[in-house]
Amino acid sequence: MEFMVFDKWNVNIQVNDPGLKRYINLSPVLVPKTGGKYVKTRFWRNKNNIVERLINKLMIPGHRGKKHKTTSGHMSGKSQKVYDIVENAFKIIEEKTKKNPVEVFIRALENAAPREEIISIEYGGARYPQAVECAPQRRIDIVLRQFVQGSYQKSFNKKINMTEALADEIIKAYNLDQTSTAIAKKLELERQSDSSR
Repeated sequence: MEFMVFDKWNVNIQVNDPGLKRYINLSPVLVPKTGGKYVKTRFWRNKNNIVERLINKLMIPGHRGKKHKTTSGHMSGKSQKVYDIVENAFKIIEEKTKKNPVEVFIRALENAAPREEIISIEYGGARYPQAVECAPQRRIDIVLRQFVQGSYQKSFNKKINMTEALADEIIKAYNLDQTSTAIAKKLELERQSDSSR
């Protein structure tokens, strides 16, 4: 018997991006909440199922720039609340696209993961931007963060709720829509990298 994510959706999905194949874990789990059982160091994150990593990122989405967003009240770290948000978002994705929402999520990850980024190097007392390739695990971390922060930004103090915002963000990234926060950030980052070669 094969387990399905949330006991609804199959995870027999082929990852098309060869760089991300080793880092997107699609091992079948009934409840994507292992409590980090397999994560011994920060480099073992890819042992967690990718849906569980999204759930964990929703609990603590990280900082935006210099602003400390982790202390905001709407990011409570309540796992059941976040679990419900992701499950309901996947239901909305299934209704809108008529496809397996886990597959839509994987394609959205592949579309929105940045290939290059900018670091700052100091040379003779002056700082210069330098384009570098983005490591595969960092690509996934960045895109998960963009999905979550974009969703919170669209739903906080607005009429749209978090579930709809997350579903909308994933669908837009799947369709390569530039109104998606993740796609917009990726294009901006790659444009900056291109100019600082």
